[in-house]
Amino acid sequence: MRRERHEEALKEVLDEIEVALNDKNGLLMHQRRLAFSLSLGAVNLLELYFHKLDVMKEGSKIDHTWFKRKKERVLEILQKQITSPIKSLEKIDEVVEIICRIELKRDDLAYGAPASETVLQDKINLFFKLKEIVKC
Repeated sequence: MRRERHEEALKEVLDEIEVALNDKNGLLMHQRRLAFSLSLGAVNLLELYFHKLDVMKEGSKIDHTWFKRKKERVLEILQKQITSPIKSLEKIDEVVEIICRIELKRDDLAYGAPASETVLQDKINLFFKLKEIVKC
């Protein structure tokens, strides 16, 4: 996917987060949208990071479901999507760890019972931490 498409998706995610954070009724009213948006945003941040480093293979796409696996397996899968050794990428372990934490219980948040404001705020905080690390 072209860099511009990732940036467009990221803008949508940031807009959804802003709306949720500013809603006087709280984050729970946005739980499902946040679950989907944060997952989408995390993957797009990673792809933008790979594009920024100029290591993304042509036609490669990252799947959010990969991050439900053990970190070592995620790194193996990601290695197939890029041209440089995965371990040579700055802070890749931290990046993968954060995305795994964003994906943790994603389906429960998207399809299950209401969570708590704290859980949702923690996911949002992880997303912004990821955004800061990859500088995208």
